[in-house]
Amino acid sequence: MHIDWAAFGQVFGVSLVVTVALVGVFTLGIVGTTSRATVAARSGAYACYAACAAAVGYGIYLIVG
Repeated sequence: MHIDWAAFGQVFGVSLVVTVALVGVFTLGIVGTTSRATVAARSGAYACYAACAAAVGYGIYLIVG
């Protein structure tokens, strides 16, 4: 059995970057929905939530498809 370590490293790196980015975007959504947030901040927070939902939906599409 041969393991392609370069491909393994690429998958690990991309997974790590995407996971950190997705958690960061979700955190921005949480911060934007605080009780003292302006209308623009809430709109941005909803956009962050929509981006997270789209990323999760795309991941599910890739797995099922």
